[in-house]
Amino acid sequence: MMQQYLALKAGYPHTLLFYRMGDFYELFHADAERAAKLLDITLTTRGASAGQPIRMAGVPYHAVEQYLAKLVKLGESVAICEQVGDPAASKGPVERKVVRVVTPGTLTDSALLPATRESLLVAACVGGDTAGLAWLSLASGRLRLAEVPSARLAGELDRLQPAELLVPDDADPPALRAAVPVRRIESWQFDPAGAARELARQFGTADLSGYGVEGLSPALGAAGALLAYARHTQQSTLPHVTGLTVERESEFVQMDAHTRRNLEISETLSGAPSPTLVSLLDRSATSMGSRRLLHWMHHPLRDTGALSIRHDAIAALLPREARVRHPAVLDQLAGWSDVERIAARVALGTARPRDLAGLRDTLATLPGLHGLLASAGSPALEGLAAPLAPADALHADLAASLRDEPAAVVREGGVIRDGFDRELDELRALQGDCGAFLLEMERRERERTGIANLRVVFNKVHGFFIEVTQGQLDKVPDDYRRRQTMKNAERFITPELKTFEDKALAAGERALAREKDLYDALLARLQGGLARLREIADGGASLDALASLAASAEALGLTRPAFTNDDVIEIAGGRHLVVESQVEDFIANDTGLSRSRQLLLVTGPNMGGKSTYMRQVAQIALLASCGSYVPAASATLGPIDRIFTRIGASDDLAGGRSTFMVEMTEAAAILNGATTRSLVLVDEIGRGTSTFDGLALAYAIARHLAERVRCYTLFATHYFELTQLAAELPNVANVHLDAVEHKDRIVFLHRLEPGPADKSYGIHVAHLAGIPKEIVRAARKHLAELETHLRPAGAQPDLFAAPAAQAPPVHPALEELAELDCDTLTPREALEALYRLKKQLG
Repeated sequence: MMQQYLALKAGYPHTLLFYRMGDFYELFHADAERAAKLLDITLTTRGASAGQPIRMAGVPYHAVEQYLAKLVKLGESVAICEQVGDPAASKGPVERKVVRVVTPGTLTDSALLPATRESLLVAACVGGDTAGLAWLSLASGRLRLAEVPSARLAGELDRLQPAELLVPDDADPPALRAAVPVRRIESWQFDPAGAARELARQFGTADLSGYGVEGLSPALGAAGALLAYARHTQQSTLPHVTGLTVERESEFVQMDAHTRRNLEISETLSGAPSPTLVSLLDRSATSMGSRRLLHWMHHPLRDTGALSIRHDAIAALLPREARVRHPAVLDQLAGWSDVERIAARVALGTARPRDLAGLRDTLATLPGLHGLLASAGSPALEGLAAPLAPADALHADLAASLRDEPAAVVREGGVIRDGFDRELDELRALQGDCGAFLLEMERRERERTGIANLRVVFNKVHGFFIEVTQGQLDKVPDDYRRRQTMKNAERFITPELKTFEDKALAAGERALAREKDLYDALLARLQGGLARLREIADGGASLDALASLAASAEALGLTRPAFTNDDVIEIAGGRHLVVESQVEDFIANDTGLSRSRQLLLVTGPNMGGKSTYMRQVAQIALLASCGSYVPAASATLGPIDRIFTRIGASDDLAGGRSTFMVEMTEAAAILNGATTRSLVLVDEIGRGTSTFDGLALAYAIARHLAERVRCYTLFATHYFELTQLAAELPNVANVHLDAVEHKDRIVFLHRLEPGPADKSYGIHVAHLAGIPKEIVRAARKHLAELETHLRPAGAQPDLFAAPAAQAPPVHPALEELAELDCDTLTPREALEALYRLKKQLG
């Protein structure tokens, strides 16, 4: 057995090998030690090899999924080795082989996959200044390719969030924000020519000319390595991978990793899944719909025609226009199983009986759903009706084959419907006759022996037997043969009972074997309908996502955006969905950007809402480009090709970059990548260095964006000197978030007003934050000195303002008076202070 194990293990030296032995998967040697630590299971020893005890650990086969889930989450890969030979016909160890390899990027089991997110296997290959990317969702069979500049590879990988990354063994993977398991593959597997041949063979075509991959050598190489790896791990030809899609930058509104994080699309700034745009908008009835909505949110389109179709569909599902309202659609979809992932498991031959039962029940809803959409009177919804047409043949096959509630696994039996197969019915009848036979035999033997409490029994361990208590043993006939001695009874077998036992047990084994053959045949027939199943899954996912967006539009008060070819962004009553969900009263604000008003300098107090205002503009543009309604009274958007944000910053200790360096790197990406049709948000740039350095950089960057790039820009700053740009450049305007002072306190109005703010109110915010009162008083005093005194001799003058006039010195009596806290003085202390002040005045 150990020779067999070591031969199998040699093929998977860097992978944990789960070796099936009876009811357990066993691990040996170093694998056992590693698994014992990772899974917190018992490490033991048995026997010896080369004089050393064999270390071993194991997990029960019926609970293997929970252990696999834990290992995959830790980035481990596991080779599953099963018994494939017949124990009765085997001499020595039963034949075993590795039937699949479970890795973080090749999951298909529903118990191991996140329901609402794709689990992507990604391959990256750098060729000079270009990086090729290929990614596959094995659970859906979708293969995509793209090429990006090598400098942007890390950002693209952050966008894709791979579950597993494949790179050539002679290349270093890029540094990513999240830890990702990396597999190094022999570099020859990234050969573009070999990849093109293998992909064409996979798709059943002469070549790849119909897929638009000409000139994409690095991406093709990545796709070839990815396909070979997926085939190897699944021990399958992947019949559900039938084509590829090339993603090109010109199709989508581009966003880098910083922008996706700042806009809180699917993760908050702290990495939590809510509250985010996706968590607020996702009211999908199925996990397929949730995944489709997430994909749309991270792939905003530039094609306004495609977006208008989505908007038309949402409008058709809303009460104002609907013949078919979104609740009716969501109710129909509520009972759906995950057709997309079930189809993948059918293709791989790993679908379980309850997967197919769920698929059967889903297909049963198609006639009603198709009729609902066809009668909607909306071309957008009628377009979705076509892929959701009834699949009568598939449904009829599943309904005829499967029991209403089949067993969880085929090996337990109870999967195929009675009446479907005559041979199976006969074998089941033999098993079903057991009960009647045992009762009849028990009656006859009691009469024959005179033993009133004699029992004829069956259990799975000892088979059939006659049980007689100790007090009645003297009445046992001669033809009884002892099978087992108990404390208070004896168990016997008779020739008649032995004959029946052989027949019944053989029938049970044959019934299980026949049921498995019938189930495998059903899977084979379903594989012929994979294309139809994928069509149904695709249509159902899109319909669910659109119905979810319609439900959110009604619940959240969203409106349909309008698109124009003019270079404008006009928003009336815009809101920030995430912030609005966390506060009682949200103040909506307008935004107007055009060629004559391209850069808004946003000033105002800390906590006044500058960052929220800027983010809401970007979020509205993003939602419109995803096909969603938007949080605004109205919104008209011109063409947008990219969204950039430079909001907030923290140091990158692991990368050796300070906060200021991170800030400047993000600014450089904007300056080098923005076009006239980009939307750029810049918040508080230049804070991480000296005041004058930061001010000079902020001035130069703002001027460059306004004069040279001429993109839509929202530029928030506390450098009030920058507000002079509005007087120098005609396409720059000042706006501010309003606030008012009340005694020593500040009230934030969160309302956008024209013109620059008059002050920053930083000390007021410090007071709100809980800074001790004496420190706040000292800060106010020092602020007054800074505002009234000249800077120390030799200090660099203000770059943009005329020098202030020399202020007269402050009398010591006034200084002491300013420091007095009249609310805390006793009458005697107040009188003494008055005498001191009078004395100082002479």
